[in-house]
Parts: sequence; C-alpha cells; structure tokens
Amino acid sequence: MVDGNPLLHVSNVRNRLREIVGASTNWSDHKQAMAERVSLSSMLAKSQQELPVKTMKDSYLEVHLPLGSEPQLREKYLTFHNTVRFGRILEDLDSLAVLISYSHTYNPELKRSPLSIVTALVDKIDMRQHNIYPNCDIKFTGHVTWVGKTSIEAKMHMSQFQNGAYSSVLDATFVMVALLPFPVTWLCLPANKSRRVELSTASLLKVAPTNEEREIVHSLFLNTLDPKTVSFRSRVLPPNSEWMEDAKMKGLEICHPQERNIFNRIFGGFLMRKAYELGWANACSFGGRRPNLVAVDDILFQRPVDIGSLLLLSSQVCYTEGNYIQVRVHSEVFNPLTRQHNTTNVFHFTFSSDHEVPNIVPQTYGESMLYLDGKRHFNQTVQQ
Repeated sequence: MVDGNPLLHVSNVRNRLREIVGASTNWSDHKQAMAERVSLSSMLAKSQQELPVKTMKDSYLEVHLPLGSEPQLREKYLTFHNTVRFGRILEDLDSLAVLISYSHTYNPELKRSPLSIVTALVDKIDMRQHNIYPNCDIKFTGHVTWVGKTSIEAKMHMSQFQNGAYSSVLDATFVMVALLPFPVTWLCLPANKSRRVELSTASLLKVAPTNEEREIVHSLFLNTLDPKTVSFRSRVLPPNSEWMEDAKMKGLEICHPQERNIFNRIFGGFLMRKAYELGWANACSFGGRRPNLVAVDDILFQRPVDIGSLLLLSSQVCYTEGNYIQVRVHSEVFNPLTRQHNTTNVFHFTFSSDHEVPNIVPQTYGESMLYLDGKRHFNQTVQQ
C-alpha cells in the first residue's frame, strides 16, 4: 500500500501519483519539479539484493469509479449512445497500473519515490462482458504479479455493481518499467513472460511466415485472379469481400500539456484512448454496425511522446473471421521541421459485430503480412 489505505476514488489516483514523484500540477513550473527529482537518484538501491521481499498483498489496491452515485463524474464517461466510453477506462487502467507499481516499491522512509515508472506494454485486456453500464458503480482491483530487475507486471480486474452484486467486466495485464536501469523490489514469483518472448522472436518483421501461412497467402492471391485473363496483375475482388486498402482510417492529434503524465510526456492512457476510438470507428465503418470490444492485445510503447508533438494515427482492418474484426492502429510522431516520422506505438484490437462481416483481402505482400499478423493476434485472443 502506498499510504496505508488501499481504497481510492478514481479522481485521486493521478493526484496520488503526483505526490509520490513530486510532479508539478502546473505546466509553467514543470522543469523545476523535474530538476528537483535529480537529487533523488542518490536514494536508489544499488542492487535488488538490498531491497526487501514483497508479497502481492503489499501492492494490492482498490479504486472506485462511482458512476451510479456521482452524475457529474458520469458525464466524462458517457457516450452519445448512453454507454461507457471505453477509452476513458483505458486511461484509468493505465494510471492504476502505475500506482500499483509504486505501491510495490513503496518505502515509508522516503517522502518521494526516486523511481520513474512508466507503462512499457499492455500485454492483454480480455473483456468478460460487452455491456458497461453508465449508471452503475465500477470497481478496479489489482496488484503486482511479477518483477524483473527493472520491470513490473501488474494484473488488474474491473467489475461493476448491478443487481446487488459486482460482476466481472474485464481482466488486464500491464508491464511497467523504470525509465533508468534501477532495481525494483523483488517478488518471490516465477516470470510470466515466456509468451511475450516467443511472440517477439517469431515476428513477421524478423522471420518469414510459416509454411501454413505461406499457403494461406497464396490461396488468397489465387482467389483474386481474374479467370478471364491469364495474368498475375489482373485482380478481382471476391464476393462479400473488401480490399484491405479500402478499410483504413487516419487521425491526427496535437499533443497539448493538458494530456501530460507525471513525467511531462504525453500520458499513455491518452494515447490508448485515441487509438481505441479510431480503431472502433474503423471497425464500425467496415462492419456497418456498432462493434463490441472483445480484447486489447500487445500494445508496445516503443518511445515516449513529447509535449507539442504531432501524433499521426493510422487504423487498418487487417483480418476478419465470421463476425470478428481485427484492427491494427499504428501511431507515430511527425516532426514538421525535419520531416521525420518515428513510430511510438502499435495497438491491436479485436471487435465483434452482431452479424457476419465482409472478408478482408490483401493485394500486396506487405498487406499480406498485416493479414497474417492480424490472424495471429486474433487466434491468440480466441484461444484463451
């Protein structure tokens, strides 16, 4: 526990984080606040062996989102269709994961934490039910489940109070990291990262598709050949299908100070919210109906986003099966002075529709790799 009391109102989470690291609430004096944190480096442990062993209970937190009892708070989370904005839930999960990590590393002898902990990866978010009601209270719970030398895995659960009891809504796993190579408190549990390592080493950006995947790509190609000609270039769209090229959406965000995190970079939860909303709109447009979120998978935070950046978001329907839509959202920062583009995140969302959706069909090799990558993420979701 950070302050001896694990029960928190959702509005207090980010305020508590500012207290822990000594972050400024005003953008005008943020540089001074960050400069003062430099002196805290002398308080860091030299090795993990110097730190006490912690249990899961030490980092356990409960956070309450009283949508039912606080109508003013409800406005922030409400959609036009009288549902809950899931992008706001992503923001809350991100803040909670950071606070859980600081709870694990809490040292009662220090007024401020010398550690700088940020989100490195959203490993998985699995939806247990599609409906999140805007007039019922929500409860988040979570704790640390594994630590490395500088990384922390936090698992969280969200439930909603309805008909006299809390029912499960989602389960989430986030991986956090210290910005500098400082050790974090040891936890006596085995690592839960073998699947992440396996997926990384098998990435289509590193190795060729499997034999089975190559057969899939070739079959897709054969299905698009024009039977009236004998040409590799003459392509026709099969029935009930859409070209991948025609299933895109793009967006742009100017990153203002209002969306900063406690370390004066753009808040990761804000990035997730914007990516989710674009991905949802892409799936909605493609399927012709309002889709339901099934899972969020493998969001890797490759680099921080600075205040003032131009953030470009590109959404692509990359795989479909039955009534499922797999969407990939790529985000990058653009420097208008140097004309350079740098990838910051790649987001993977699995949606479902209440009816079957068109098949997505790639035309180029690059699109075929996107298709296979989307299929991998979809299979990983449905197998769990």
